[in-house]
Amino acid sequence: MRPKKSILCVDDNEQILSVRSFLLETRGGYRVSAVTSPQEALDIIANALPGAFDLLLCDLLMPGMDGNELVRRAKELHPNLPAMIVSGTVTAFERASRADAFLPKGACSPVELLERIRILVARKRGPRKNSFPAPPPHAGAAALAHQAAAS
Repeated sequence: MRPKKSILCVDDNEQILSVRSFLLETRGGYRVSAVTSPQEALDIIANALPGAFDLLLCDLLMPGMDGNELVRRAKELHPNLPAMIVSGTVTAFERASRADAFLPKGACSPVELLERIRILVARKRGPRKNSFPAPPPHAGAAALAHQAAAS
């Protein structure tokens, strides 16, 4: 069994954070670390090993530090960490962020949210490896036929 993917979820609204965490854990099968403070999230990221989290999911508008700034600082610490910002209030300027994806709150279904997260996590993992090794460059048709017959 593959280990569960891990998401750091940040929102200053505890009710939204609880609902989102429940959705990600039960319907998405993710392991969720939920925090209400962007500074707490940064502390966790700073102390985490690279690859400890497969996604940073955060709100845009939070007291003390907005989601754009959180994503910017998180990517300074772990450049390969995918990030998604979710927000209920959006202007064109606020969309221009360092996040890899943006979803407006309430304008997308839970299924759409889970699908966007799945895509971002898969992108971080990279392409799947072939189950068959490539034949050596000097291999002719006989070597390829033998390899196909063996599988």
